Amino acid sequence: MAISKISKNAEEVLKRRYLARDAEGNLIETVEGMFRRVAATIAAADKNYDQNANDAALAEDFYQLISSLRFMPNSPTLMNAGRPLGQLSACFVLPVEDSMEAIFDAVKNAALIHKSGGGTGFSFSKLRQKGATVNSTGGVASGPVSFMRVFNMATEAVKQGGTRRGANMGILRIDHPDIEEFIHCKTDNADITNFNISVGITEAFMAAVDADKDYDLIDPKSHKAVGQLNAKEVFNEIVDSAWHNGEPGIIFLDRLNKDNAVPSQGEIESTNPCGEQPLLPYESCNLGSINLIKMLKQTVDGYEIDYDLLAQTVKLAVHFLDNVIDVNNYPLNKIAEVTRLTRKIGLGIMGFADMLLYLNIPYNSEKGVGLAEQLMAFIEEKAQEASRLLAQQRAAFPLFAQSIYKDQAPLRNATVTTIAPTGTISIVCGCSSGIEPIFAYVYIRNVMDGTQLVEVNSVLLDVLKKRGLYSDHLMNRIAEEGTIAHIEELPEDIRRIFVCAHDISPTDHTKMQAAFQRHTDNAVSKTVNFPNTATCDDVAEVYMLAYQLDCKGVTIYRDGSRDAQVLNIGKVHHDNGQQPADTITPRPRPAITQGFTERVKTGCGNLYITVNFDERGICEVFTSTGKAGGCPSQSEATARLVSVALRSGISVEEIFAQLKGIRCPSTIRQQGMSCTSCPDAIAKVVAKVAEYIKNEHKTAGLTAESQGSLLEDNRNIFDTLQFCPECGNKLEHEGGCVVCRGCGFSRCG
Repeated sequence: MAISKISKNAEEVLKRRYLARDAEGNLIETVEGMFRRVAATIAAADKNYDQNANDAALAEDFYQLISSLRFMPNSPTLMNAGRPLGQLSACFVLPVEDSMEAIFDAVKNAALIHKSGGGTGFSFSKLRQKGATVNSTGGVASGPVSFMRVFNMATEAVKQGGTRRGANMGILRIDHPDIEEFIHCKTDNADITNFNISVGITEAFMAAVDADKDYDLIDPKSHKAVGQLNAKEVFNEIVDSAWHNGEPGIIFLDRLNKDNAVPSQGEIESTNPCGEQPLLPYESCNLGSINLIKMLKQTVDGYEIDYDLLAQTVKLAVHFLDNVIDVNNYPLNKIAEVTRLTRKIGLGIMGFADMLLYLNIPYNSEKGVGLAEQLMAFIEEKAQEASRLLAQQRAAFPLFAQSIYKDQAPLRNATVTTIAPTGTISIVCGCSSGIEPIFAYVYIRNVMDGTQLVEVNSVLLDVLKKRGLYSDHLMNRIAEEGTIAHIEELPEDIRRIFVCAHDISPTDHTKMQAAFQRHTDNAVSKTVNFPNTATCDDVAEVYMLAYQLDCKGVTIYRDGSRDAQVLNIGKVHHDNGQQPADTITPRPRPAITQGFTERVKTGCGNLYITVNFDERGICEVFTSTGKAGGCPSQSEATARLVSVALRSGISVEEIFAQLKGIRCPSTIRQQGMSCTSCPDAIAKVVAKVAEYIKNEHKTAGLTAESQGSLLEDNRNIFDTLQFCPECGNKLEHEGGCVVCRGCGFSRCG
């Protein structure tokens, strides 16, 4: 079987992130070669159980499975299987015990994991509260939040060393005395930037919220009550903070532990960075997802789910993921030991929203929610059957006799299903991410020569062409509006079926998550999207609904809530309230701009420089560093100052004169560089765009449709949680994570 056709965008993502390169950075692997490398490496594990196993035949089966895009393992498996690193897990949970030695052991172990490309989850609930006595020194404890900053800085240091940014999850129990400081620790978007945070909620706390009662704060050391807070007031603090910028999320700890397969090993206190994989300390997540588009078959009346093919795919995928556990080169010996005691795997899905489109079912409908539950029940059943079959052939997981399944037929894996975010691998497979609705149906990509490439969701494209509705004008309008809900010239049935994330009410988002959770061993990663106009009451309603519907947690994001006003561009006043006569006030950033992004090689790696302009000239410069690292804070500071200077009327010539020729040792000592430093690179790109505006592209009178970059009102370009740090495109918030559909960047790896 030939490799399923992948899009040009998928090819670029694979070349940039997955295919092997030599020491000079040259590609030495094809897409087919990558799939065969992965398939052969994972199949070889069968020899551990049967020396006569036909691993070559199994390798061919695995190759067909992934090259057909029916199933895709998580990114580390694609990147590292059969290569020297050999680290195949995306995420890990590490314990943080209450001693200085244990804390910094956890910092060290996290750094090793991040170096290998993995993410980490932590519970900080065992750390003494701020101000508590430290008997060994006679001093006082600084509290969990202060140590989170230590972990955050360690992550930043590993990133600066040239690897991808490590993602972290930080969790604190609701009854920890420092819970209010934790809730507000990310109010400033620039603080603790390498963490997602979630509050660990208990059933007792939720009962106190319902009753509007106080609840106890518990000293982690003595386990005695040391104070009380009003539950409803604390709940509202969580809601207000989440409304402000999407954090913290919440997880329901008692529900995680109700499904703890091996309670003798301790309580589950934390999850991986996207919230979907509850793990015991030192466990890892071994994930892969089935592409539901490939599980459809065409009939006379349209499409239907091919359950026979789905059952075959589930069986082979479970075999694949169980083998991953054996061939994985774990970053710590303790992780290898603990992971193999329970052999947890997480088989999930992607392309659910696309499947609904093919089946003509609205995402926000009872029929859609019903199909979700039916589909996941089938996958769960078949995955458990496959795990039992492997247990007959290979034995149950080592702690089976201590597990909650001990009176049932043996299982090879303590858990079999997880619904994870699939940002990058869904781009490779050309489908929607996880169980998320479609974020946008039309994308406009800008290339350096000013050309615009329009990319349209393939299902919508087929429908529009078949019904004679397709036009370039319509595609541009959909791209601008982000939805087809209000395009009245389109038939009602199309607008009803082709809903996007912001057409769907938060309540319907939550109902869909709950439907999948009912038949998922671990948890479900999903972002409940709110419009910018949503209120705190709307957020509170979703949190309560998630609790009532037995979700294990919930993550929300209110559109635009992470836009930070980093430059004060209003009036500057003296103490007497009068504006000084000589104040220079930068003009506001326009709502719509056009511009270019250029990649420049520096001594620290690639620097992406974006220069935007409107009819009055250049108004904005921003930078982002590639995965090789660099000095992003200095480059960002330079770009911000250049931006405010340009909007204040300072000439490009003056800025160029100040920045050109600045020398950086890491750049000038390398051959073949086109710049002498990052500021020098910024100066040259700004000058190049200024020359382009002057000689090639008179901007007066441009309409919004002809602009190269259609940014929403009041967007702040500097917030890297809104824009891709590698290519500058708009990021999508989905699955508890963020992903760039342009280049494949994912904050969660």
